[in-house]
Amino acid sequence: MRIVLDTNVVVSGLLWPGPPGRLLDLLRSGQASAFTSEALLAELADVLSRGHLAPILARHQASAAVLVHGYALLAATVPAAAIAAVVAADPDDDAVLACALAAAAEIIVSGDAHLRNLKSWQRIPILAPAQALVKIQTRP
Repeated sequence: MRIVLDTNVVVSGLLWPGPPGRLLDLLRSGQASAFTSEALLAELADVLSRGHLAPILARHQASAAVLVHGYALLAATVPAAAIAAVVAADPDDDAVLACALAAAAEIIVSGDAHLRNLKSWQRIPILAPAQALVKIQTRP
């Protein structure tokens, strides 16, 4: 299954246990394929570099750069599609949609209400991490 993970899901998966982390495990085992873009990787680097996450990174004995590099190896990077603005309340979310369109994603996974409230976009379902786990694991 081809998926695009919103940055909030990637950060959660890299730093804490729970459904986002299990999604990353499914990617590592080859049960799904993740796609990202340069814009999403830049956002990931920015978020992981924020001061409030420094103690958590220290507990993991990891740096933002190492985690971003690891995710970049796990997810295929695609050039984002050009799309019209969709999420007026949070224009950064449009990068997730542009990546999903370019990657021909089957699902978008997000913890962000701006995206999840759309429910789907361009016939691509937008699911919470726990919903995505069920969909991936029950796929024939």
